[in-house]
Amino acid sequence: MRDSIYTIPISEVFEPRKGCPICSIRNTLEQRCVEYIMGAAMMEPDVRIETNRLGFCADHFEQMLHQKNRLSLALMLESHLKELKEQNFKPILQKARANPKKRGAMSTVNDTCFVCEKIEWALSRMLDTIVQLYGRDADFRKLFSEQESLCLPHLEKLLCAGADKLPKKEYPAFEKAALDLAMKNFDEVSSDVSHFCKMFDYRSAGADWGNSRDSIERAILLLTSRNFSE
Repeated sequence: MRDSIYTIPISEVFEPRKGCPICSIRNTLEQRCVEYIMGAAMMEPDVRIETNRLGFCADHFEQMLHQKNRLSLALMLESHLKELKEQNFKPILQKARANPKKRGAMSTVNDTCFVCEKIEWALSRMLDTIVQLYGRDADFRKLFSEQESLCLPHLEKLLCAGADKLPKKEYPAFEKAALDLAMKNFDEVSSDVSHFCKMFDYRSAGADWGNSRDSIERAILLLTSRNFSE
């Protein structure tokens, strides 16, 4: 697959200072990958081998359906189903016959996804770039601190990348900066969810809802990195 579709300038993502910047990266990678796989890539033999092997998760099947290119999706499904048939459902049978303690590590249908794998591959490299920029560029450290928020899944990924890539003496400052961003949004969302719940108490009749009306969606975004309000 062409690596160029996964090249996103870091400044382009961080400059707007809106929402979780890692979510923005992930969403862009996801959109590009889905559009790519639903375009001419479906006829590339090396791509078809991978899609046959990995398949797609339910979320990315849904996104591919929204591309409105049903023939591309049908052609990929045709070859994927053919490969599954030729395997005679061997992975499923192996999992069913395995020791229950070993099943968790065994993959079968829908346990793997071509798009998810490509996103994780590209995102891990971009996280490394972010961490390296933070370590050597004072302007980027300032820009990083000015971000609006970090969702919890991407806080975890960033901290893991920082722990792996930064010198031990530099990691604590990075950890604090990332936690400060996450906590700023966490406290706001938590407060709004609590206010939303209180508004259903009869004693709150006529009170101001404040910013709590969309607090459920924002809490889900904070916890999962997925925005269901769009």
